[in-house]
Amino acid sequence: MNAINQPVKPAAERARSYYSASLNFESDYPTLQGSVTVDVAIIGGGFTGIATAVELAERGLKVAVVETNKVGWGASGRNGGQVTGSLSGDEAMRKQMRNTLGDEVDYFIWHLRWRGHEIIKNRVAKYGIDCDLKHGHLHTAMKASHMDELKATYDEALRRGMGGDVTLLDAAGVRAQLGSDLYCGALKNTRNMHLHPLNLCLGEAKAAESLGALIFEHSEVLDIVHGPRPAVVTAGGRIEAKQVLLAGDVYHKLERRKLKGLIFPAMGGIVTTAPLGELAKAINPQDLAVYDCRFVLDYYRMTADGRLLFGGGCNYSGRDSRDIASELRPCIESTFPQLKGVQIDFQWSCAMGIVMNRIPQLGKLSSNVWYCQGYSGHGIATTHIMGEIMAKAITGDLEQYDTFAACKHIKVPLGDQLGNPMLAAGMWYYQMLEKLR
Repeated sequence: MNAINQPVKPAAERARSYYSASLNFESDYPTLQGSVTVDVAIIGGGFTGIATAVELAERGLKVAVVETNKVGWGASGRNGGQVTGSLSGDEAMRKQMRNTLGDEVDYFIWHLRWRGHEIIKNRVAKYGIDCDLKHGHLHTAMKASHMDELKATYDEALRRGMGGDVTLLDAAGVRAQLGSDLYCGALKNTRNMHLHPLNLCLGEAKAAESLGALIFEHSEVLDIVHGPRPAVVTAGGRIEAKQVLLAGDVYHKLERRKLKGLIFPAMGGIVTTAPLGELAKAINPQDLAVYDCRFVLDYYRMTADGRLLFGGGCNYSGRDSRDIASELRPCIESTFPQLKGVQIDFQWSCAMGIVMNRIPQLGKLSSNVWYCQGYSGHGIATTHIMGEIMAKAITGDLEQYDTFAACKHIKVPLGDQLGNPMLAAGMWYYQMLEKLR
């Protein structure tokens, strides 16, 4: 039986999360049937694929996005909703990119930190996307060594002209922002944002569609045909294109010969409480997003209807936790003792694509088939940055793409079978180091 005649694999339902329960609208795109011809075929209906589709459609290209399940089904619609200027792998980037960029490397990385914010803000305004976008974030310290890190970030922000956006807080300053005694200090950043990621992803898909992009759901890609005129093949149809972008991150198993061993799944857990009423204002009066400085950190924020959305921990086995609420409840109650016994209404997991050196992976599988993946827990802003870079590359501007494509990555033999235990060992090592600091 050839690929085109294979039976359609049933699409998975959305995670039963707070996000899926609070959609502005549900997507209802058709399944790919028959043959379609476009300029660019994009595999993956998450932030990477959808953001790139918007960028390309705005440039006048005919685009088709094909998604196995539904738009925003994976990490793009399940994450913590924080848009921060943190780049996973920035130090590794600095070392590898210095050969290419020389003295400009520091400026290049600093610009990247904030480019995603600009893209998201502008897109939300341009297309009228309702995604609960708000400003304000605390990066919190739990011990003195964390404050040294925050002070260095603060000093750099001042040098880069961000003095109006950042404030360094001591313990008393944090208590004025949060109803918690857990922290000895924090860096407050009003440029950073938080939002409803699934509503953002769906809103961007609608924007892409309004620009002429075709979007197909429930359409698992079974094969990529390489050649002068590449094609994407599903059980029910075929998309022929001039170029193809593989944007499925850790959720696909395509092109394993070249991509196996480069990216690995890590499972994060998130819960959302029942609405807290006036207690929401007591614990977080300025409606800030928060995460701490630990290697394995907790992160949280308030939802639009006054719930605490709280995530933490990381399971590097690649398998889901069986009871996320039980795992995270002690973290919630140690952060906010006033929430002891609080009702938890939603719990779900989020698979993150982890790269060993934490540098996003951009590359080519052949002359006209590209891939983009690996955000290591910093996906909302970074996917939008990479979407812009990939759109530029596909339309002929390779400068930023080449900088990333030149980075060397560790390819682990046996793929997930060895990679996930290596990640788990690395996590244990860094946690031990952190306890000694």
